[in-house]
Amino acid sequence: MTVKQLSVFVENKPGRLSDVTAVLFDAGINIRAITTADSRDFGILRLIVDDTDKAFVKLKQEGYVVRTTKVLAVVADDKPGGMAKMMKALYEANISVEYMYSAFLNPSEVTACLILRVDSNENASEALKEKGYKLLTEEELHSF
Repeated sequence: MTVKQLSVFVENKPGRLSDVTAVLFDAGINIRAITTADSRDFGILRLIVDDTDKAFVKLKQEGYVVRTTKVLAVVADDKPGGMAKMMKALYEANISVEYMYSAFLNPSEVTACLILRVDSNENASEALKEKGYKLLTEEELHSF
């Protein structure tokens, strides 16, 4: 069970994040999760939005280099050790986590949603479900 993530390549200069978020705002697109990674000359903005296809088109029309990637949205306990238990489940299943970040939503008062890019979505999904973790669908992500 995966969700679509947008990766937007942007120059590392003032105003670029403002520009990208303005494009999404003008299109009526809600950002559900976001993270950035940068280097000296460019950055990668990773986003989960409520209308990935529309966001992809709008960003492309504005000249951005955009790519779609499938990632996992996992519900974790929002308490000490919640993430450690999830990472242990993945480690025990020999799953490599390439990166992760949190979403702007919590399915309940005692949980959080983590976005994970792993080396095998299928194997990670299976390992996490076996340990009792809930993976969110795109529809569920957009409903909170």
